[in-house]
Amino acid sequence: MIGQPAADAPCGCACSPEPSEAELGARLDEVIGSCRDKPGGLIPALQLAQALYGYLPEAVIRRIAEGFGKTVSEVAGVVTFYSFFTLHPRGKYLVRVCLGTACYVRGGKEVLDAFRKKLGIEVGGTTPDRLFSLEVGRCFGACGMAPVVMINDTVYQRVKPARVGELVGQILAGAAEPAEKEHA
Repeated sequence: MIGQPAADAPCGCACSPEPSEAELGARLDEVIGSCRDKPGGLIPALQLAQALYGYLPEAVIRRIAEGFGKTVSEVAGVVTFYSFFTLHPRGKYLVRVCLGTACYVRGGKEVLDAFRKKLGIEVGGTTPDRLFSLEVGRCFGACGMAPVVMINDTVYQRVKPARVGELVGQILAGAAEPAEKEHA
């Protein structure tokens, strides 16, 4: 299994300390204020809130609902409808394995199984150090290059199970990204 929680930093690295709850709350209030009166402003507010917190905890959903004059269930309905919102903390690296038809028939399931084994987590899970999260996607629009994996915003083409260790190793080592990639 990859990584153990670091004792010295919440994210397991040597980065600057996390902002305080008060700082995050003030930023969230700014987000709500800047989006609340714009048509369709709820989704951008949720996106910005998720960027602040890394996910959308219940308290944030409640605060946004209050700020927009909506019920918690209305806001939660939007959050759960769109796959890019999450109610749980995600890792720094979001690994999404395509299981659309082309990727599935060309070995996408085996690639997914290799990531599950290498990272020691199930689909929807996050490593204890919050470095990796694993999800399944349905068609990334690169069917001719199947099977496809996205790690954050980078698309990896024709991924074989044997390459999974290399991809994870490059991330852990901070190495440059492989040559065979496309940006989404």
